[in-house]
Amino acid sequence: MRDFLETSAVVDTVIQSRKTTRAFRTDEVPNAVVNDMLAIASSAPSTFNTQFWQAHVLTGKPKNALSEALLHAHLGNTQAPYAAMPNPVPPDCAARQEEFGRRYYSVLGIERIDMATRSRQTARDYVLFDAPVGLIFTIDSTLTKHSWLDCGIFLQNFMLAAQARGLATCPQVSFVRYQSVIADQLKLKPNLSVVCGLSLGYADDAPLNRMQMPREPIEKFVTWNCDPYC
Repeated sequence: MRDFLETSAVVDTVIQSRKTTRAFRTDEVPNAVVNDMLAIASSAPSTFNTQFWQAHVLTGKPKNALSEALLHAHLGNTQAPYAAMPNPVPPDCAARQEEFGRRYYSVLGIERIDMATRSRQTARDYVLFDAPVGLIFTIDSTLTKHSWLDCGIFLQNFMLAAQARGLATCPQVSFVRYQSVIADQLKLKPNLSVVCGLSLGYADDAPLNRMQMPREPIEKFVTWNCDPYC
């Protein structure tokens, strides 16, 4: 029992200490370490054990080439808009989204109405916040939302494996807007859809990385349908 409690404490710490990082040091991450984390992540469950996820790892010149292409597309603003959230956003979600925006732009010292500066900050996404490793996760376009859920579990496994090794991550849905740019750069097969991008590296000591986002108490999202405990 003692060993179990010690293990659960370590796992809990890894889960709760993981956060989205948006400023990285340029220190390299060995390819072998990334490979090990992807192997660990692949223990995720998948519908009928289909294991459909695809991860595309970029470093050095290939990473820089993708970033350059994404920046060009971002500045040109010729791609069709992509909304990560529905319109209108469900009320509870909208309140949390608004709180995130308030904290995020406050830390950066950017006025919410300053669209030009906000656009320049968004451009930081596409240089992977200076992280030494970038990943693009893809899935077969014909698969259903249940398989996308499984892909999310794979992605979470990867981020937790990174956290356990002292590495930081930032999953980036903003990459989805540039599906065609990414497909061209990575020579993706026509059946693959971009799930998200991800920055990987060692966290820099930047104010943005110290931003804390609250979590709802479990009473807000858990409904018990069972006999009460004695």
